[in-house]
Amino acid sequence: MKKIMMIGFGAMAHEVMARLPQGVSVGWIVARPHHHQAISQLCDGQLIPLTHPDECQGQPDLVLECASQKAVNEYGESVLNRGWKLALISTGALADAGLFYRVRQAALQGKGELIILSGAVAGMDGLSAAREGGLDNVTYISRKSPASWRGSPAEQRVDLDNVSQATIFFEGSAREAASSFPANANVAATIALMGIGMDKTRVKMIVDLHTQKNTHKIHVAGRFGEFDIELNGQPLATNPKTSTLAALSAVQICRRLVSDGLADE
Repeated sequence: MKKIMMIGFGAMAHEVMARLPQGVSVGWIVARPHHHQAISQLCDGQLIPLTHPDECQGQPDLVLECASQKAVNEYGESVLNRGWKLALISTGALADAGLFYRVRQAALQGKGELIILSGAVAGMDGLSAAREGGLDNVTYISRKSPASWRGSPAEQRVDLDNVSQATIFFEGSAREAASSFPANANVAATIALMGIGMDKTRVKMIVDLHTQKNTHKIHVAGRFGEFDIELNGQPLATNPKTSTLAALSAVQICRRLVSDGLADE
């Protein structure tokens, strides 16, 4: 049985736990103290709640971050310094150049491994392959319903209650997007990390009253040629800011623990 540590106890964490593949269990959950009683009551009391990964007395086969950019900032270096594998869903945290450097150094010095999950998009293997030949431009367009943008800085840029047509409210770099929209722009950061970088990847964000899905469009051009990807994802019912596919990408990395020996690599 492979045992993982999860960081976060929100909608995505619950979705992942509900879908864990056979042969994988959660041993520890890092969460705020007010969640600890609920965590302790799960799995017949076999789950151990933690306030910090350093409190763990065991050896997780994988640490899965399903929380937030803030959590990456708080715990990422500690996990990697201990030589553990850390899979990130909140990749937008790495738009902070200083944090990105520290995380990479922690992985090198602690002999840990940083794994960038594909999250809510597809085709990241093709994008990283295209990078080998040289990329000229990468553009990402995010289109979501008003509900999916609520609680974000979009509320200061557009009237979500009265928008009547598709409206662009942000245009800029992936670094700007990930920094300004920490709960909504992890996809932009993932694309940037796999492709042309945070500052060269161009991002547009759109609110569209006439969609209930989270639409991601990527255009890539380079020496290899060019390609376009469009993905229309269903948001989680319990959190419209999060795509179901993002949770499934976390489930998939757990499945790799038992299907192809990720823990032994």
